[in-house]
Amino acid sequence: MEKENKKYNDPQDREKMKKTASPAEEEKNTTINDNLSDEKEKTQTSEQDKQQKLQQKYDELNEKYIRLFADYDNYRKRTLREKADIIKSGGEKVLSDIIPLIDDFERAIAALHKSDDKEALLEGIDLIYNKFLNFLRQHGIKEIEAIGQPFDPEKFEAVGTIPAPEESQEGIVIDLVQKGYTLNDKVIRFPKVIVGE
Repeated sequence: MEKENKKYNDPQDREKMKKTASPAEEEKNTTINDNLSDEKEKTQTSEQDKQQKLQQKYDELNEKYIRLFADYDNYRKRTLREKADIIKSGGEKVLSDIIPLIDDFERAIAALHKSDDKEALLEGIDLIYNKFLNFLRQHGIKEIEAIGQPFDPEKFEAVGTIPAPEESQEGIVIDLVQKGYTLNDKVIRFPKVIVGE
């Protein structure tokens, strides 16, 4: 059958067949040609359908990608804005907690100018100092213990050395020039110390 189809596919062969063919053979040839044309059209139509489906799928995926990218970009911008707001207003709680201490200092200063009772003034200043230390502890700030500790350059800043009064105090912090502090176990100011040698 394939040989026959090939024979009828060639235009010159078709012309020869028309000249020599009987009406029955001509009808058969026409049917075969029609069938071949139908198959070509079906093939072309199915390829066009496949192409349209692929184009639709591409468009759908491309649209999803664009939406996803836009969502991510909006998310990134929003988190940057939120982070900036947190940084900007992060100290708000600390500052609002420190305002009562300022009030206490103002009352103490006013009392210093008016009062002659030195003991009462010292007691008031001590209360304010203790209140301030408590405020620092509540916000995670702790003093670094230094005197009597072995010198560690990771924790202390040596500003000087002195001869150790005893041999056991060599390499030990003898004196404290300036206190150091940690905020949630991170050193925010190194203590300045004098080390025995």
